[in-house]
Amino acid sequence: MQKIEWARQYMPVLEAIRERFSKEHPLRGTRIGMALHVEAKTANLVAALVSGGAEVFITGCNPLSTQDDVASALNSMDGVECYARRGASVDEYYAAIDRVLDAEPDVTVDDGMDLIHRIHTKRTELIPKVIGGCEETTTGVHRLRAMARDQQLLFPVIAVNDTPMKRFFDNVHGTGESALTAIMATTNVLMAGKCVVVAGYGYCGRGLARKLHGLGARVIVTEIDPRRALEAHMDGFLVMPMDEAVRTGEIFITTTGNTSVITSRHFSMMRNGAILANAGHFNVEIDVKWLEEHAGRIERRDGIDSYQVGTKKVHVLAEGRLVNLASPKGMGHPVEVMDLSFALQALCVLHIAGHGHELSPGVYPVPESIDEEVARTKLTALGLAIDSLSPLQEHYLASWNEGT
Repeated sequence: MQKIEWARQYMPVLEAIRERFSKEHPLRGTRIGMALHVEAKTANLVAALVSGGAEVFITGCNPLSTQDDVASALNSMDGVECYARRGASVDEYYAAIDRVLDAEPDVTVDDGMDLIHRIHTKRTELIPKVIGGCEETTTGVHRLRAMARDQQLLFPVIAVNDTPMKRFFDNVHGTGESALTAIMATTNVLMAGKCVVVAGYGYCGRGLARKLHGLGARVIVTEIDPRRALEAHMDGFLVMPMDEAVRTGEIFITTTGNTSVITSRHFSMMRNGAILANAGHFNVEIDVKWLEEHAGRIERRDGIDSYQVGTKKVHVLAEGRLVNLASPKGMGHPVEVMDLSFALQALCVLHIAGHGHELSPGVYPVPESIDEEVARTKLTALGLAIDSLSPLQEHYLASWNEGT
């Protein structure tokens, strides 16, 4: 509980929502199913929802990201059932997903779309019961949009990941700081002067690249999108294909959300002692399975698996899973960042619970009023003030007949 309380004092936006929920109980009678990283910041989101009158049933969204002491603390809270366990096998992981779904939730909250996928493929009897859902991460939103495109998504889901207050802070600063913190704590290597390859220059990749530059690293970016590649170039980073970057890089961090980014052909071209980490959601970006089957693990210690590839060693962190949470040294995104993300989640859960029946199946943006409310509450908590438009300025922006 001390860990949860420590995080709570740095989450003023979520705390303001929690106080409001405690007075109004807007979620009374709502059953919420969640698959998130079970750690201290998440526990404060759960507490806020319970304060609003909800019952919460939660498990992990990654077999290695659960903090068992937090899971135990959640199970001591009234109105909460937690089924997460660190180090769960694949079968145990999905059994926990099913236990959440056994509660027949009205609203789902996902980080990677595992609940929604399970409902639509294995638990279809629940579809009429679910009002809607919320999705936390880029990978999950990609999968949801693919479902919607194929007309297979059967209830409305808010893409919490895609709103500015999530992308600009959680993805850029949260991933940038927490992934590097976990890598440095796990390996104890110096970033200054290192050649670090960042795969992908989306919001997470650019956050990592900027933080690495600030630490004195030499950064190479690999991309498939010509516009993002050009942006990385003009931001001052080297840009090249992975087949070329593997010959130079000393540390590799994948952020693409896609599969097979670093594969069997790359390992033999790497420098001896190369360190590989993944900051994307699923453990498919680095082909760890090939290393297990063909290179052979020679050592495992404290979140590092070392493999012998010919005459060289390569080191994989956190089994190729999300390094900032799956690493034993990982604590996830900084508290202040998750304050914003989970404030968005709490308000989006409320929106879906109240308005989901009015929406057709599909992927929806976070209502702009919610995004702005979170931003304004954070500014107030920081003691910052901003300007507002005058009536003249509002008229000017709304007019089309103002000439030069």
